[in-house]
Amino acid sequence: MSLGSRVPRRLLFVIAGTLLLTVTALAWLMLRTSHANFLTAPVRRGDIQVLVQATGKLEAIKSISVGAQVSGQITTLHVVNGDRVEKGQLIAEIDDSNQNNELRIAQAALRVFKAQRTAKVAALKKATLAYQRQQLLWRNNASSRKAYEEADTDLTTVRAGIDELDARIVQANIKVDKEKVNLSYTRVTAPVAGTVVAVIAHEGQTVNAVQSAPIIVKLAQLDTMTVKTQISEADITRITPNQPLFFTIFAEPDHPYHARLRVIEQAPESLNRDEDTTRTDSTSNAAVYYNALFDVPNPDHRLRINMTAQVSLIVDDVKDTLLIPAAALIHSEGKGHYTLQVLVKGKPVERHVKIGLNNFVDAQVLSGLQAGEQVILSQDEPPATGV
Repeated sequence: MSLGSRVPRRLLFVIAGTLLLTVTALAWLMLRTSHANFLTAPVRRGDIQVLVQATGKLEAIKSISVGAQVSGQITTLHVVNGDRVEKGQLIAEIDDSNQNNELRIAQAALRVFKAQRTAKVAALKKATLAYQRQQLLWRNNASSRKAYEEADTDLTTVRAGIDELDARIVQANIKVDKEKVNLSYTRVTAPVAGTVVAVIAHEGQTVNAVQSAPIIVKLAQLDTMTVKTQISEADITRITPNQPLFFTIFAEPDHPYHARLRVIEQAPESLNRDEDTTRTDSTSNAAVYYNALFDVPNPDHRLRINMTAQVSLIVDDVKDTLLIPAAALIHSEGKGHYTLQVLVKGKPVERHVKIGLNNFVDAQVLSGLQAGEQVILSQDEPPATGV
């Protein structure tokens, strides 16, 4: 056989092989495009919590404004912002010249009344003797009735004068005590132990306690903080005292603080501002929030006044249970029953399941699935044939 007769046969084999590869590739592409891609997630074991989210503000568990109760110039201020003070510790001194003078005047008036009483007591003795003498003379007809009655009147007058002075002495003692208290007010002391969180007044400033209640410093007890969080009326029935919770602050978003709810206020905060609770104007359509308060230890004072707290109140939780993404639930059949799709051998199979807790991120599986099964979350579009 010549070379010319063999070339067409080899070319025929090449063409046949090329056609076979082309048909195979086209078949594979058609098969590939006929099946969708599924986004799945495994059924897993884990913990689930149902939470009510709210925002709160941190406050000191107790805060006190320490003010001046007498008028005068602040001569010395003994604290600065951030100082720790004990109960009774001296905070500020006010010029006590006026208070000292008022005390001396009151004490002098008391001495005058006491001296007057001493004189009246001597006069009482004299009037008593005169009365007794006139009484004896009158009984023996040695004196007139008029002289006897005058002696009796003098005795009664002296006794009344002593009673009056006794009352004045009581008043004078009260006045002295009052001025002593006013003098003590010139030394402003801490009513409780705490931390100075604000210094309002300064040395040399004149305070007027008559027209106002001037504040010198503000104290706060920071070892325990109170968080006041606002709960929407849509969630308030799910919240109860002693309910567990946790919160974070912006400075430490990965450090949760744990506590329990102490109290839920019975009326919304707006009630404290509105005198008329039956108003029907446009403000009555505003959202209603109730204050819920809880306390958290703060031994290192990392938590500060007016910080924002991102609060999560735990309504319910279950440990070590079967979980699936809530997005896998397709249709609710009521009373916790749902339908979803499970990927079995590459194909979606409808499955009926019973769900317990559902926080709209994860859902607790009570029945219908086993750990490790793949639930379908979504179905992707088939890839383009030219890709």
